[in-house]
Amino acid sequence: MCLSIPSQIISINHQDNTCIVDTMGTQREASLDILKEEVEIGDYVLIHIGYVMNKISKEHAQESLELYHQMVKAIQEEDNHA
Repeated sequence: MCLSIPSQIISINHQDNTCIVDTMGTQREASLDILKEEVEIGDYVLIHIGYVMNKISKEHAQESLELYHQMVKAIQEEDNHA
């Protein structure tokens, strides 16, 4: 099973059809080659194996990111008590 973390587009290279996304503070490049809809800087997307798969709403992205932050915090707290 693959869990895709919402990523925010921070730049778009139209010539190469790629974008730079921010995923919980980490930036990386992703291809826009298989995405059917238009995206803009600031949009949230889901990525799989380096390709933007779909665009998601800001609200959905923020809900998901909050859950991921809670999971990371819980794991860190567990590690501190081990």
